[in-house]
Amino acid sequence: MRSISVGRKGFPDPFVTLHDRAVGILCDYFSAPTDETAAAVADVLAGPRAAADPGFEVVELKGIEPTVQLGTLEALLTGRDYDVVTRSPRWGNAVAVRHDGEVLVISLTDELHTALAAASESQLREVAVPWSETEEFWGQGEPSILAEVLIELGVLARRATARDERLYCRVCV
Repeated sequence: MRSISVGRKGFPDPFVTLHDRAVGILCDYFSAPTDETAAAVADVLAGPRAAADPGFEVVELKGIEPTVQLGTLEALLTGRDYDVVTRSPRWGNAVAVRHDGEVLVISLTDELHTALAAASESQLREVAVPWSETEEFWGQGEPSILAEVLIELGVLARRATARDERLYCRVCV
């Protein structure tokens, strides 16, 4: 599977403020059969793609983080209010934390997984437009690039469903 690196092409690299300095975040989205298997990815220096066993299919994204940005996406895809999304027990659930929080493995919600797996390519392209206009993209989101991201995440979700796996994100700041 090819990787998508979102950054300079469509909009500025997103940043989070950490200890009064701006730091870019790298997000590797992948599927795993259990939280424990996913958590082990936190200990692999090069991330889930480099894991020897079982090895993971990965969608690499720079700066599209799994809590607020994908929470907003979930709200758009499912029609559920963002506040309802954030009450899901898997929303923002860190299954692994390493190096004082500089490396995390975070679970994605089952509802987002299901919505991504069920959405057609045209539905994902449509939702990319309002998603690109959310404040988390600072008015710089490019719908066509975000649509490609969503299509890749949809493929990952469908394959995970077929293998009875869940979705996760390894975050490095």
